[in-house]
Amino acid sequence: MSRKYIPASMVDDRISWENLSPAGAICEGGTAKLFSTGDWRSMIPAYNAEKCVHCMLCVPVCPDSSIPVIEGKRQDFDFMHCKGCGVCFKVCPTGAITFGKEEN
Repeated sequence: MSRKYIPASMVDDRISWENLSPAGAICEGGTAKLFSTGDWRSMIPAYNAEKCVHCMLCVPVCPDSSIPVIEGKRQDFDFMHCKGCGVCFKVCPTGAITFGKEEN
């Protein structure tokens, strides 16, 4: 018996493992907004708007789309999705992003 792929929006704590897609695969894009994934972060970036020149180098390298952009200006981090990987910190040429341990 083959199982069908189900949309990520149908995955929640009420679904049984028998009804998940094979190997738990998610086959559609744009699913990060459906799940709050920032709670396992141990390191955290901090944004300094005064140092930012809006070069946008940090935006495309963020693997979790955690750097919102409004009208061509980068905004503060979306911490509901940021996992604290530090890639944005590494690419920032102006020091507008710092990176350190998250305080609990």
